[in-house]
Amino acid sequence: MPYTHRVTPGSHVKLKDHDAGETAGLDKAAGHARFAELNAELDTLQEEMYAAGRNSVLMILQGMDTSGKDGAIRAVMANLNPQGCRVESFKVPTEHELAHDFLWRVHRVTPELGMFGVFNRSHYEDVLVVRVHDLVPRDVWKQRYEQINAFESLLAANGTIVLKFFLHISRKEQEERLLAREQELGKAWKLSAGDWREREHWDAYQEAYEDALSRCSTDVAPWYVVPANRKWFRNLAITETLVETLRPYRPSWKQALEEMSRARLAELAAYRSQRGG
Repeated sequence: MPYTHRVTPGSHVKLKDHDAGETAGLDKAAGHARFAELNAELDTLQEEMYAAGRNSVLMILQGMDTSGKDGAIRAVMANLNPQGCRVESFKVPTEHELAHDFLWRVHRVTPELGMFGVFNRSHYEDVLVVRVHDLVPRDVWKQRYEQINAFESLLAANGTIVLKFFLHISRKEQEERLLAREQELGKAWKLSAGDWREREHWDAYQEAYEDALSRCSTDVAPWYVVPANRKWFRNLAITETLVETLRPYRPSWKQALEEMSRARLAELAAYRSQRGG
């Protein structure tokens, strides 16, 4: 069964209808075992995609503070070849970035063919943070949903496989994670008073996320709600979705690699023939 919840295009998402603590009936040991299998397959798929150069992957991670974006990146990409991966993180826009359209800083770092790209936060901040904190007028951020859909459609039409994951944690789980950081000196560097300030806007963020998920899940760039209270299940759910999505592309990648192999063998045969002559 799918461990993530794919948002059907045109549907209206209510996050309270999704259990952030769901584990699909698995225990932690079974989850780790399944994750290991799928992660090994993901490694193979990434290697073939990189070598074939016909597609790229853009994995977008969004979620409330402490939802586990960094942890998911470390776990899911642990066995991938770093040569074919790139992670981008988006913070408060610089003055130079603000002088351009809101998609400029994002488009310039989308993955080239063959690459596995990850956005730790993304262009969706421009319909989330700016909405919650009234940083731009309502009529400005409302237009951005369709602009985002057009942008992601452009990426997909040019070979990028777009997958967007919302890491769904409960308000209680977030509080526990924030408090835990205060108790452990080795993790206290992660603390920020801003995390607690943003937590005061929990309901507003949930509403903003619901609209973003509802308005911007498309056939070519779907949103997935990931139950993320359990870190091991979060990692398993993301990895399973990646593998299930990439598998159908494998025949075309293998065909490209076979064509490359024949060409290389022919080149080698010609070289040896010349030397022999």
